[in-house]
Amino acid sequence: MLVDTLPFLACPHCGDSLELSDTSLRCPNRHTFDIARQGYVSLLRAPTTFTGDTAAMIEARAAFLRAGHYAPIIRELLTVEPGPGCITDVGAGIGHYLAAVLDASPERIGIAIDAAKPALKKAARAHPRLGAVLCDAWQPLPIRTGSTGLVLNVFAPRNPSELHRILHPSGKLVVVAPTERHLRELVSAVDMLTVAADKGDQVTSRLAPYFAQERRVLCEFSMALPHRDAVALVGMGPTAFHTSVDAIGERVAALPEPVVVTASVTVTTYLPASTVETDR
Repeated sequence: MLVDTLPFLACPHCGDSLELSDTSLRCPNRHTFDIARQGYVSLLRAPTTFTGDTAAMIEARAAFLRAGHYAPIIRELLTVEPGPGCITDVGAGIGHYLAAVLDASPERIGIAIDAAKPALKKAARAHPRLGAVLCDAWQPLPIRTGSTGLVLNVFAPRNPSELHRILHPSGKLVVVAPTERHLRELVSAVDMLTVAADKGDQVTSRLAPYFAQERRVLCEFSMALPHRDAVALVGMGPTAFHTSVDAIGERVAALPEPVVVTASVTVTTYLPASTVETDR
């Protein structure tokens, strides 16, 4: 629940602690944040035009993940031992991966961060020890410095300096990123966006000097998808921003059923670089 995350949250305006006050969160400096009736809270520091995935994309993601096709990715996430503190998922979407990690860590509290309100409405109900927070990953995160033992970042944007700031010195960052082989059977058939061949190296380069790579695992597996799940898979990703649902459905319908699709991602664990100083 959101109230369980309060020891780890910080006011986005002044950085002070937050307390529950009726249906709001409030800091000692009287900055107040209303809790939505669906259970999440907006802790945006400043107005943003970035609103994340659309409601249709969120529904597609929920349908696809509910079918269990990405279970091998979850199994890789569960091999990482958290450091002291909470577990924060930056770009958590509906909270699917965070909920699975919390199931395996019964003593932990989880914070799901995302910019999409439709996603957080679902994330707020994804697990009883999960709190859902609306914020922009490119703004300072409303999380106390050094309070997170494990940061998850699954197919999501990442702000290296802020991820480093919130991470406990003994904590870990886990990034799941697609390889150039990810969903290759659908890329040409449905006109999906392609992935650079050096995607993993790009991620590591951009995280430096805040993080050092500890371990990288290739997680690659085949999925036999009915048409509805293939449509959901395409519809939950960035391709949906420039291709209509009807067009996706027509292209998938022309493929054999089930559609055999390769999932190919790297699961990379990073340690915080101790030489980087934070001032928050």
